[in-house]
Amino acid sequence: QVQVVESGGGSVQAGGSLTLSCAVSRTTIGMTCMGWFRQAPGKERERVARIEEDSRTSYGDSVKGRFTISKDNAKNTLYLQLSALKPEDTAMYFCAVLGYGPFCAGVPSWGQGTQVTVSS
Repeated sequence: QVQVVESGGGSVQAGGSLTLSCAVSRTTIGMTCMGWFRQAPGKERERVARIEEDSRTSYGDSVKGRFTISKDNAKNTLYLQLSALKPEDTAMYFCAVLGYGPFCAGVPSWGQGTQVTVSS
């Protein structure tokens, strides 16, 4: 079973930066599409960023130009660089292996999340 473990969350002031990491085991991320999602209390889970098997990326409108998703296939790790953070970015951030191949097929595997708190 695929294991997904997020790290790097924390508390930061508005305007600050953080880098989240997502370590994956029992699969090779080079063949996967993956994503970062977030969920704030009382709100639905929101897609933040996604990276395809061929490394094409896409972002939610609320984070475009501020967040950057990337992956290191050699380390089997996904990253999310967060910059120009706003209080509304406060949420639990989740990493997921969404599927495999160019069509991102398969059952997603989720991590337990890492908390990001942005103070004004």
